[in-house]
Amino acid sequence: MARGVMNALSEIGAVDLVSELRSRDGAGDAALQADLITQAEAEVDRLIHKGGWDAWVTYHNYYKAPDLVGPAVCAALDIPYHLIEASRAKKRLNGPWGAFAKRAEAACDAARVIYYFTEHDHFALQRDKPVGQHLEHLKPFLDQDELPAVSDQKVSKSLLAVGMFRHGDKLRSYTNLAAALHHVTTPDWTLDIVGSGDAEDAVRALFAPFGDKVSFLGKLPAEEVAQQMQKAEIFVWPGVNEAFGMVYLEAQANGTPVVAEDRPGVRDVVGPASTLTAQDDARAFAVAIDATLAKPRDLSAHRDFISNAHLRGSAVGTMRDTLTLKSGAV
Repeated sequence: MARGVMNALSEIGAVDLVSELRSRDGAGDAALQADLITQAEAEVDRLIHKGGWDAWVTYHNYYKAPDLVGPAVCAALDIPYHLIEASRAKKRLNGPWGAFAKRAEAACDAARVIYYFTEHDHFALQRDKPVGQHLEHLKPFLDQDELPAVSDQKVSKSLLAVGMFRHGDKLRSYTNLAAALHHVTTPDWTLDIVGSGDAEDAVRALFAPFGDKVSFLGKLPAEEVAQQMQKAEIFVWPGVNEAFGMVYLEAQANGTPVVAEDRPGVRDVVGPASTLTAQDDARAFAVAIDATLAKPRDLSAHRDFISNAHLRGSAVGTMRDTLTLKSGAV
């Protein structure tokens, strides 16, 4: 998504990746946070002396990875500061990420414009925004100007899931999907799974009862994932705690309907021609799979949802309307 944002911005002005400092602390380590803040101070000094930009854009400021650089640079250079996919989490201010959460909140306060991807993020941003700050809905988008070529290679009763084999939320999604498949009544369905990771044994165990109805394809390059999406009749992925899920957009761009759980973020990228079901409800998920397999194919409904608002051109239009540049340097 970050690469897509940079490509969209490059259609508005010249884009310079000015820092590669990684601020993320995944464990809530106070010593690491203090060290990263010190490193950021040196980075701020370097960038103030470099200068030469008309605006600053930071992607994905949140309590585990706050922007430790942008607000100070913008204040020193007197240039507008913008955030994309920022989130607020005031409940973290007094926990193990306290120092970072305070920096993330301060960055949100400093932003002239915050572009949010989901209504879930919008709620807290709207509640806590300072006077004069503008919030703009930037819909998640595919980093391409056109839809992929139409393909009618759909394999009858074929299902597809794409997700890393990781413990935690990804494994929960696989667990929910496997539970649902026990209730699918349509005969002769098949499932292809694209993914890899350290939870592979656990994932394979979940689908072992289905025998050769389930195939594991491993990790595939993007072009081969697209081919699998063109072949599948349904993309099935519960989406437990997904921020939103680019795979849903990719599936629909290829004319493939989605069955997912109705979760914050996910509902922002699944179109009306697809189906969202109650969370953690295996039978409801199975009913949605059966119903979708029974429907006539309609590639255009899913592709239209993407082309209308979820390609790079839409993002360029949204940001061009709210990002003011003097000479075009970001």
